[in-house]
Amino acid sequence: QVQLVESGGGLVQPGGSLRLSCAASRSIFSADTMGWYRQPPGNQRELVASLTGGGRTNYADSVKGRFTISRDNAKNTVSLQMNSLKPEDTAVYYCNLKAFGFEYWGQGTQVTVSS
Repeated sequence: QVQLVESGGGLVQPGGSLRLSCAASRSIFSADTMGWYRQPPGNQRELVASLTGGGRTNYADSVKGRFTISRDNAKNTVSLQMNSLKPEDTAVYYCNLKAFGFEYWGQGTQVTVSS
């Protein structure tokens, strides 16, 4: 079992930035794919960004050029830098780890973009 704990959410004005972090309870291996998902109010959970151990990234079209995913295997963390935030980015953001056929989720952190 892997525990994932997110931090860094909050309230930010449109155009602002936030950095989300996710700490894993075990070492992050090169075989792990780390990702961030979000669930806007009244909508389904969707992929925001993912990063394989080999460094391959995948971003939702709506966040390309604004969000950056990164991982620090030495610190067992994955981060999501979010710039130029828009009201439509408002959602609960979840950290995700896929490894060896298993999938783990964090508890989520709220991001609200509003003036």
